[in-house]
Amino acid sequence: MNGRQLEKIGVPRVCRNAAIAAVQKMAKAGRNAARGVKGNEIKRRIKMVLEAPESFLTDDCLAEFAQAIVEDRQLPDIKQVDYRTWGDEGIEPAAHGQMRQACSVPVATAGALMPDAHVGYGLPIGGVLACDNAVIPYAVGVDIACRMKLSVLDLPTHSLDRKFNLFKESIEKGTRFGVGVQYDRPKSHAVMDHDWSVSKITRERKDKAWKQLGTSGSGNHFVDVGVLELPHRDDELHLDAGQYVALLSHSGSRGVGAAVCSVYSAIAQSRLHGKYEQFKHLAWLDLDTEAGQEYWAAMNLMGDYAAANHDVIHKMITKQLGAAIIAGIENHHNFAWKEVHGGKEVIVHRKGATPAGAGVLGVIPGSMDAPAFVVRGKGAADSLCSAAHGAGRLMSRKKARDIYNFKAVRNDLKARGVRVLSAGADESPGVYKNILDVMRRQTDLVEIVARFDPKIVKMCDDGSRPED
Repeated sequence: MNGRQLEKIGVPRVCRNAAIAAVQKMAKAGRNAARGVKGNEIKRRIKMVLEAPESFLTDDCLAEFAQAIVEDRQLPDIKQVDYRTWGDEGIEPAAHGQMRQACSVPVATAGALMPDAHVGYGLPIGGVLACDNAVIPYAVGVDIACRMKLSVLDLPTHSLDRKFNLFKESIEKGTRFGVGVQYDRPKSHAVMDHDWSVSKITRERKDKAWKQLGTSGSGNHFVDVGVLELPHRDDELHLDAGQYVALLSHSGSRGVGAAVCSVYSAIAQSRLHGKYEQFKHLAWLDLDTEAGQEYWAAMNLMGDYAAANHDVIHKMITKQLGAAIIAGIENHHNFAWKEVHGGKEVIVHRKGATPAGAGVLGVIPGSMDAPAFVVRGKGAADSLCSAAHGAGRLMSRKKARDIYNFKAVRNDLKARGVRVLSAGADESPGVYKNILDVMRRQTDLVEIVARFDPKIVKMCDDGSRPED
C-alpha cells in the first residue's frame, strides 16, 4: 500500500510513515511465514489499528503505527479562534491570512489585528495573539523588545532652528546606526550587571551586547528631535499645556535579541509535531519546559536591555545638548506579557502593537514627516488592551527603493521644515499609511494626549538589511 491508499482509508498524513513501516513489516513477516499476509489482510489490520490503536501497542508489526495514532489523537484539533480587526479597509488580504493561521495555532485563545497591520513573519505586524501557557518566538519578533522612548527636554522650541548645528552634532555623537554597529569603548549601564547566564545565547553574546549598547540599528529605527504639543495639562506627566522640545527614539535589542529569537525559534520548530507542520513559523514553547523558561527569561532580559539602550541614547544626546529631561514616556511593541483576560492568565504577544491597558501611556509614531502621538490606553477587552504601533508599511523596501529618489524626498522634506540627517529611500514617507487615518480607526482603543512633530531626523542610510 502506498501513501495515497493509506490516506484514503483514514490514515492521518502525519502517521503515514509509521503506517508504511507497519505495512513493510507485515509483508516481510508474511514472506517468512508459511502463508503470506495478503494485501487485503494488511488493509484490514491497518483499519483495525485505526479503530482501536490501544489494542496494538505491543504488536510486533503494528506497535509503532498504533503509538503514532494514539499520539495524534491526543493532540488538539486545529480550530481557529476569533479575532477582531480595526481599520479593515486598509489591511491587505495576506495579513489576514497570516492572522487566521496564527489564530489556528492549538495554544491560541484570542487575537486582534491593529489598523497598521501588514504582512510580517509568522504573526503579521500589528497582530496580537493570546496563548495558553506558551510563547511563540516569532510572534514576539526578531527584534525583541523593539520600543519607543520620548523624553521632554527643558529647551525652548525656537532652539530647534537657532541651534540646529548643536542638535545635529548631539544626535550624531549620541548614537550610531547600522547592522552590527558598535562602540569600541562600551557604555556603562546597570543592565550589564543583570544575570546574562539565563540562557547560553545571552551568556555568549554579553560582550557584543555591551559594545552595541547605545546604538540604533537599521531599518525603521530612528532618532528624532521635534516639537511636542500638549493641548491640556497632564498631571501624570506633570506638564502644563504648551509646546516642548522632545527627543523620540525607536530601536530594540540589537544583534543579541535577533540571536535569541533565531535560536529559540529553531528549538520550537524542532519540537513541533508533524500534525502542526503548517505552523512552522509559529512554533511555540510550553512555559513548563526548560526551553520555554529559558526563552522567557532571555526575552525579559532583552526587554531590560532594549530599555537601557534607549536610556543610554537619550542620556548621551541630552548631555551633548546641555539639556535636562523633565518628562518621559516609553513602551515595548515586540514582546510577550503575562496578563489576565477573560478571567484567565494568558501570554499576550504584541508584534508591532502597543500596550493600551486602561490609563497606560504609550507612543505611536508616524513617519519622518508625519506626527507621532502620545496616547493613553482605554483598556478595550476585544483588542486584548492593545493599539497600533505606528503607521504601517504600504510597500516593501525593494519597491520603495525602486520608486523613490531619496535626494528629491530629502529636499522636499527640508522645504516642509523637516531636516533629515541621514535615511534611505526605503523609509520615505510615502511607504507608510496615513498615521491620521490609523489613529481615527482606533479611537475606541486610545485617547490622544499629545502630538509630536519631527523636525530633525536621523536613520540608517547604508542600505543594510533591517534587523526588525
